Amino acid sequence: MRFLVTGGAGFIGSHLCEKLVQNGDYVICLDNFDSYYDPVIKRNNIRLLLSHPNFVLIEGSILNWKLLRDLYKGNPVDTVVHLAARAGVRPSIQNPRLYQKVNIQGTVNLLELSANYNISKFILASSSSVYGKQEKIPFSEDDPVDNPISPYAASKKACELLAFTYHSLYSLPVTCLRFFTVYGPRQRPDMAIHKFTKCIFEEKKIPLFGDGKSRRDYTYISDIIHGIEKAIQKCRGYQVYNLGESKTIELQHLIELLEKASGMTAKIQSLPNQPGDVPITYADITRARTELGYNPKVPIEQGIPKFVEWYKREMN
Repeated sequence: MRFLVTGGAGFIGSHLCEKLVQNGDYVICLDNFDSYYDPVIKRNNIRLLLSHPNFVLIEGSILNWKLLRDLYKGNPVDTVVHLAARAGVRPSIQNPRLYQKVNIQGTVNLLELSANYNISKFILASSSSVYGKQEKIPFSEDDPVDNPISPYAASKKACELLAFTYHSLYSLPVTCLRFFTVYGPRQRPDMAIHKFTKCIFEEKKIPLFGDGKSRRDYTYISDIIHGIEKAIQKCRGYQVYNLGESKTIELQHLIELLEKASGMTAKIQSLPNQPGDVPITYADITRARTELGYNPKVPIEQGIPKFVEWYKREMN
């Protein structure tokens, strides 16, 4: 198969590109190496792929209509996996217009061209943040998601709605994947596990927002890639799936696991709760298990030591 992977040099994207190339697929990676975090990290993510004959890197933005149109016209692809986005809940509160522009307009550009060029499968990266402050747990795809509490979450919900519109109008097959706090080697440096690990090794204080009792459904990168592959295989019609571990862990216990894996003691800086943060994320993955055959295999107790080993090897 021939793939276009947007955001292909990022954390999830680079792992997916590697897996697709290993499978014998042809991959066009589109990435603009945005400065949200050090672009050198993203270039390093794909450095081993650059010499592979089935991998092509195109540097550019999903907001560049001419570049995208030329890409679709000159590089026939079967499947689009759209991972590119402006990420992060807290930064979206500081700069909502940028999140609206990149996430929503960029997604419309890709949906429009995918419909025009008869793309057979469109996989859209969504987020657990669309659930907002749900009282019912675990979160199910059938739950109402009309109350996002950050511009980032709202932009992801808008992308799901637009994807349904393009499916309805043009019969574009779309699968939306709601990722639940993905972690593992190459995780973005602004995310909690990476940030906390860095603080521990540098003997700096971990910024702990709230009382440490917030809970997250952390999902190891290999399980997410497994889920994306299954979604690609089964993509038809319009579907939404949760991809999580379907287990939760308190923030304080996460820090304890990092201490154990690193053999060091964390220093804590207690801070008030942040706007846009939710008390819990918890995925009901019944639909993904049943319809996709998704089966996460790496519990947090195994995933954290794997991440810390990578960090010590690559970053420390």
